[in-house]
Amino acid sequence: MEFQAMVAHETDSGISLVHEEVGLDFLKPGEVTIKVHYSSANYKDGLAITPRGGVVREYPIIPGIDLAGEVFASSDPEFAVGDLVVAHGYDIGVAHHGGYAEYARVPAGWVVKLDGLTPREAAAIGTAGYTAAMSVQALLDRGLTASDGPVLVTGATGGVGSVAVDILAGLGFEVVASTGKLGASELLSALGASSVIGRLPGEGEKVRALGKAQWAAAVDSVGGTSLAYILSAIKYGGAVAVSGLTGGSDLPTTVMPFILRSVGLLGIDSAHFPIAARRELWTRVGKDLKPQHLSLLENYAPITEAAAVLHSILDGTHSGRTVLGVAGEF
Repeated sequence: MEFQAMVAHETDSGISLVHEEVGLDFLKPGEVTIKVHYSSANYKDGLAITPRGGVVREYPIIPGIDLAGEVFASSDPEFAVGDLVVAHGYDIGVAHHGGYAEYARVPAGWVVKLDGLTPREAAAIGTAGYTAAMSVQALLDRGLTASDGPVLVTGATGGVGSVAVDILAGLGFEVVASTGKLGASELLSALGASSVIGRLPGEGEKVRALGKAQWAAAVDSVGGTSLAYILSAIKYGGAVAVSGLTGGSDLPTTVMPFILRSVGLLGIDSAHFPIAARRELWTRVGKDLKPQHLSLLENYAPITEAAAVLHSILDGTHSGRTVLGVAGEF
């Protein structure tokens, strides 16, 4: 059987994303074959079509670290034909063909049955939204409650940040959204942000070993100097869940926030999160942690326009989450 796919090839002039017809034998081994309804656009997908992007091990590859759809065939008794599923992370889209095709084949241990979510909602949430949910859950596990005070979210117009704002507000938290795109203030307020501020640190501000305690906790996808500033301003016993480094990988801070205010730094990685815990959290994402305003966050584009969307993410002009329609769009 042949089907349509967007395949990334390495050429002398760079990486090209090409619409091709391929066969099922093109796919990597796995127990579950999925008819893909939707994928999504992520920064990591952008790196997959960037020369020396550092994420793809070998070309050609079908990108798409997120995929959602229905089971087409399965040799694993846990999954039946027609089951609605989502798969993301692990090697999908970087070393194992991903979601930018009509069909994907993956190991059963990478697949999650959907509960309380449609495939389109799951794709809209995707890796970025799931990382946001992991971040929120890590703070809840730390003991954070709404009565502790405001929670900061950085990179608030990005995939992780925007979903984190939505989830936290839905749980009753006072959310302070930090973004360099102040034109998005109306959207962030609609998602539930109590206030919107600029990037941190602000112009002329210095990172101190300990600054004024302002926030009970934070969800950070920026890193770098911004993270150092945030750590210095977290209230006693608070924590920062960090999942990104768009502001740099260096962390110019001191031990002061950790030993004088008992602040916790919680690292968040969704790519290799164990499957049992992954499935459990996806169930919660379909219930009490479900973003309430996905329609405000979601942009839509056919899969054939994936390259243009990915370039907008790479150049910093993209906001929210873009769902890439696969079924019926080739």
